[in-house]
Amino acid sequence: MSATVSFQVPAPNGPGEVTVSYARVGRGEPLVLLHGIGHHRQAWDPVVDILATEREVIAVDLPGFGASPGLPDGLAYDLPTTNAVLGALFEALDLDRPHVAGNSLGGLLALALGRDRLVRSVTALSPAGFWSRAEQRYAFTVLLGMRGIARRLPPPVVAGLSRTAAGRTALTSTIYARPARRSPAAVVAETHALATATGFEATLRAGATVRFTDDVPGLPVTVAWGTRDRILVRRQGIRAKRLIPHARLVRLPGCGHVPMNDDPALVARVILDGSR
Repeated sequence: MSATVSFQVPAPNGPGEVTVSYARVGRGEPLVLLHGIGHHRQAWDPVVDILATEREVIAVDLPGFGASPGLPDGLAYDLPTTNAVLGALFEALDLDRPHVAGNSLGGLLALALGRDRLVRSVTALSPAGFWSRAEQRYAFTVLLGMRGIARRLPPPVVAGLSRTAAGRTALTSTIYARPARRSPAAVVAETHALATATGFEATLRAGATVRFTDDVPGLPVTVAWGTRDRILVRRQGIRAKRLIPHARLVRLPGCGHVPMNDDPALVARVILDGSR
């Protein structure tokens, strides 16, 4: 069941109201799920039911993505602001240091929340921020290309392509290693989410100079990388392990950049094991 919550966040011109769309299901310790740039909370659908057997799962549409409106004027889409927004969201939802799992941009955000001690554990799936300069340029070029295609394709064409395995592969093989497994409805919805994300360009600009260079001490950290990630290559996981020496580095065989759909059982187990 989806819902929205609104709350105040400090801004240069006075408090700004932020509204976030989310879905909450399950029982147990709270676990917040954060998606990647251009995606939406439904990216987690393949694993939510598994996670909800042991956790209270809160899947979030980040501001400017999915069903969440963009940030108010005066608030940037940078890491410190998004961290503050997520901290205020936790307070609004009465979440006391939840577990957090994130993918790509969401993985970077999850690690930043862990560094700032706002969460009790972190699971980061192919997190952004461990790239070389050349790898960052390559990833941004791919993302901008995906965004451009999504915005140019008429909805009837997307719907038609989604009905066949070959069409779903054409639309989503950059992020999934097994794109034919994605349902037609999910492909249509996520293509629309990518095309209409109001926070996409501002988030990409803010991320152009971001590199995560800090340890995340004092809490469990898992970093997991798909062996078939075509956007953030898996050697970036080795860099993450060097920076966060106590982190558990997990290989996700046969998984792409968004691994939740490629191997839901494995990804759910990695998240549950990392949030004990």
